[in-house]
Amino acid sequence: MASPDLFPNISFSHVSSSSAGAASPEATAGATAVFGGDGASGAPGPGAPGLSLVWPGDTQAKHTLEIDLSDAQMYKLGPTEWLCVSGESEAKDGVQEEEKSYSRAIKVVLRTEAESKAFYLAFQQWKHRVISGEAGKSLENGVIVGSKSRFDTKIEASSAKMYFHYYGQLLHQQNMLQDFVRTGTYYAAVMENRSDFEGRVVVDVGAGSGILSLFAAQAGARHVYAVEASEMAEHAQRLISGNPSLGQRITVIKGKVEEVELPEKADILISEPMGTLLVNERMLESYVIARDRFLVPGGKMFPTTGRIHMAPFSDEYLYVEMANKALFWQQHNFFGVDLTPLHGSAFQGYFSQPVVDAFDPRLLVSPPTYHTLDFTSMKEEELYEIDIPLNFVASVGTRVHGLACWFDVLFNGSTVQRWLTTAPGSPTTHWYQLRCILSQPLYVMAGQEITGRLHLVAHSAQSYTIYLTMSAKMWGEGAEQGGILQTSTAKLELKEPYYRLSQPQPYVVQQDQQQQQLPSLQQQGSEQQMQDGLSPSITIEPDQDSAAFAR
Repeated sequence: MASPDLFPNISFSHVSSSSAGAASPEATAGATAVFGGDGASGAPGPGAPGLSLVWPGDTQAKHTLEIDLSDAQMYKLGPTEWLCVSGESEAKDGVQEEEKSYSRAIKVVLRTEAESKAFYLAFQQWKHRVISGEAGKSLENGVIVGSKSRFDTKIEASSAKMYFHYYGQLLHQQNMLQDFVRTGTYYAAVMENRSDFEGRVVVDVGAGSGILSLFAAQAGARHVYAVEASEMAEHAQRLISGNPSLGQRITVIKGKVEEVELPEKADILISEPMGTLLVNERMLESYVIARDRFLVPGGKMFPTTGRIHMAPFSDEYLYVEMANKALFWQQHNFFGVDLTPLHGSAFQGYFSQPVVDAFDPRLLVSPPTYHTLDFTSMKEEELYEIDIPLNFVASVGTRVHGLACWFDVLFNGSTVQRWLTTAPGSPTTHWYQLRCILSQPLYVMAGQEITGRLHLVAHSAQSYTIYLTMSAKMWGEGAEQGGILQTSTAKLELKEPYYRLSQPQPYVVQQDQQQQQLPSLQQQGSEQQMQDGLSPSITIEPDQDSAAFAR
């Protein structure tokens, strides 16, 4: 067995109120931290290395706090300060107590930064020995012992690396903070429901810059645990430290919610887990996992519920724009090369991109429907595959170019229930809206039924493949006999959208639409359209040749 690593003259103290009764809440100075070794000299014993925190005093009557490295996590609080979270297990006078409660947290303070780095390195090395089996019995040939979390088993490493790198940059955090609809709604939801936060323990899932943790502290939370897996955790710690009146009640924990341990259960979870179409990036799964791991029974979740809204739309201008992108591949003599064999694939490739932009709600062909996700009760596995039946009745006669989608979430506070919406016609957010375009549009008449299916299948790149089917049912005399008149399908990749954010969003008024505007969204005004840089008077007639692209 390797020689023990000793760190003398440290101090440590319990953070969790549920920690062992014999441990003083005051810092124990002059103690020794020992990795490895055995018994009273400071470790669990041969074959079971761990971390021992040894009280100062008589060598023959040492009081030792034993920490099992197999489930321990270490979080940096400062240059020389660490937070060690593990299951309960305490030894007194050499007697080990086997029973463990939920978890406990021990704050350890080293003397210098160099010693602090050496302490963490020793922790990593000894923990690796425990997990890999080097410290115990030898493993059978070919057996691999891993410690993959639920996140690692379903998400490919390259996607996770890019994801955490993206959110580890302040410019992307600024983009979200400057979405005042988003940030302002969160602030209002928290402050209007102070009674849900006052004196409570809060966990901020995917804390980012730490802004929601600071909101919770402003609302009177007793303590907030800000869990963030990216390098943004370092920035969050600085921001929180720079607001000491609030920061003294906030602990930043760097790690994934699937992996970290907390010293106590939470009364309320707060998070911003929404992506494009609500589910992109698959953070909702982490939100649900955090609920199962950390939330007390009956605890609150902010947000509480999410809804995906859908409606068919007609937008000739957008359809022609997408089809025109593939015209490049219709060249017969591109430096002597005929590109036309790839035109069909290029055409379908452009239509496999969902379009992210803000559009005029008058483009909708029928009133919307929605699909609800209850974050308080749903299972993580329900987010792996989402199947939504579609059924609409056309309000106008027109060409249907696809399905428009947006979402909203509810903060179901005890005092105020507040919604955050990304609907067309509402103040624009950084999520905008999303539209799935059919490469072959449908023709419908007013009163005609439109049916179909929106099927979302999660994949390991932290997103979803979208399978869309839309059909126009027979209408008029004999329609009660059923039957499908037209069907169009699309397969789209939610991870690779077409961000159409800087281009004008025209509204094409067709002759048979002028007298039949949708009553449900018609009153959401031109004022917002003007704020978005659009003129409600703009009308762009479709190119006469556009029919050539209807496939």
